[in-house]
Amino acid sequence: MAVTVAITIFIVSYIFIMTEKINRALVALAGGLLLLLTDIYEWETAITEYVDWSTVALLFAMMVLVSITKKTGVFSYIAILLAKAVKGKPIPLLVGIAVLTAFGSALLDNVTTVLLFVPVILTLTELLKLPAFPYLITIIISSNIGGTATLIGDPPNIMIGQAVPHLTFVSFLVHTAPIAMIIFVLSITILTFIFRKHLKTIDQENIKTLMRMKEGHYLNKTPLLYQSLAILALTITGFILHPVLHIDLTIIALCGAILLMLISEKETDTEKVFEQVEWVTLFFFIGLFMLVGGLEEVGVIDELAKSIMWLTEGDMMYTALLLLWTSGLFSGVIDNIPFVAAMIPVIQEFQSYGMGNLDPLWWSLALGACLGGNATLIGASANVVVAGLAEAQGERIPFVKYMLYGLPIVLLSLVITTVYVYIRYLLPYQQSL
Repeated sequence: MAVTVAITIFIVSYIFIMTEKINRALVALAGGLLLLLTDIYEWETAITEYVDWSTVALLFAMMVLVSITKKTGVFSYIAILLAKAVKGKPIPLLVGIAVLTAFGSALLDNVTTVLLFVPVILTLTELLKLPAFPYLITIIISSNIGGTATLIGDPPNIMIGQAVPHLTFVSFLVHTAPIAMIIFVLSITILTFIFRKHLKTIDQENIKTLMRMKEGHYLNKTPLLYQSLAILALTITGFILHPVLHIDLTIIALCGAILLMLISEKETDTEKVFEQVEWVTLFFFIGLFMLVGGLEEVGVIDELAKSIMWLTEGDMMYTALLLLWTSGLFSGVIDNIPFVAAMIPVIQEFQSYGMGNLDPLWWSLALGACLGGNATLIGASANVVVAGLAEAQGERIPFVKYMLYGLPIVLLSLVITTVYVYIRYLLPYQQSL
C-alpha cells in the first residue's frame, strides 16, 4: 500500500510540475506534505536524510553573490559593449550573445545568467528591430550547454557534485567542459545557418542609435563594483582550489556570499538582497528532495536499480549508454532536476551490486541530463525562466516551435556524447578488464 501511495503522489506531482498549471514549488512541497500525512516517512527523516541542504545552500549563496553584483550594472555594461563591438550586426551579435551566455552559465549558473541577459537582449532586439526568437532560443541552448561544463553551471551538476565528493569543480572542467565546447560550437554553427535569412542587414539609423549609447552610464563605479567582482572571482578560485583547500564547496560559496554582504552593507540593504533570491527555486528543490525521498523510503529506487542492472546484465558499457540516452531523452520531456534527483540514489545503489568505478555512470548522467534539457521549453529551469521573461515582454515562445529547433540539437548532442563517453571512459574500462 505504501509503495502505491508514494508512486501515485510522485506521478501526480510530476504531472502538475510538467503542465505548470500551479507553481511547481508549491506542487513539490504539497507532494512532500502528502508523503508526511500518509506516514510514508517521518518529518525528521525527510529533513535529515532526504533533503540535500548542501545543494540548497550552495544555490542560495550563488544567488546572493549574483544579486549584489547585478546592482553594479556590470552585466548590462558587458552586453551593450558586445553589441557595439559587433556594430549591431545581427549574426555576430547572435554568436556574441551565445558565447557570453555560455561563459556566464559555466561560471555562475544558467538560471542566474538568463535572468541577467534576457532583458538586455530583448532591449537590444527591439532597438535594432530584429526578431527576438532567434536570440532567445540561442540563449536557452547556450545556457544549458555552457552549464554542462562546470559543477556550478547547471543544477543537475550541483546535485551530482554534492552526492559524489570526489567529483570536484576541476573534475567537471576536465571531464564535461571539453565535450560541452565541441557541442557548443556545432550548435551555434547550426543555429547561425538556420537563422541567417531571418537576421538580415538592419536599418543604419538603428545601428547609429546603438553606437551612440553610452555603456558607461549603466555601470555604477562605486566600491561595490570592485568588491563584488573581487569576491566573485575569489569564490570561483576557491571552487577550483577545492581539492587543495579541502573546504566544502558550499562553505566556500557561503563564505563569499556572507563576506560580500558584510563589506557592502552600507551600499546594499540586506533585506532587499534576500528579496532578490529565487526562493521559489530553492523551495522547489526542497519539495523535490522530499518527493524522491518517498520513493527511496518505500524501496522503489532500489527496485529501479535492480531493473537497470537486470536489463544491462551489469555491463558497464550498456549501463552507461542506457543512462546517457535515458537521462537525455527524459530530461527533454520533464525538468532535468527531478530526473537527476531520482537517479542519484539509483546509481549509488549500483555499488551494492558489484560495480566498482561508477564515474562513467556519473558523467553519463550529468551530460545526458544537462544536454537533454534543451529539447523542450520544460526540459530545464533556464528554459522556463527565458520563456517567462520573454512572454512578459510580449515575445511568446511557442512550445512546438521551440521543440523543432531544440530536439534535433539534443539528438545530435547525444550522438556526439555517446562517441565521447565510449572513447574516453568505456573503451579504457573494457581494456583494463
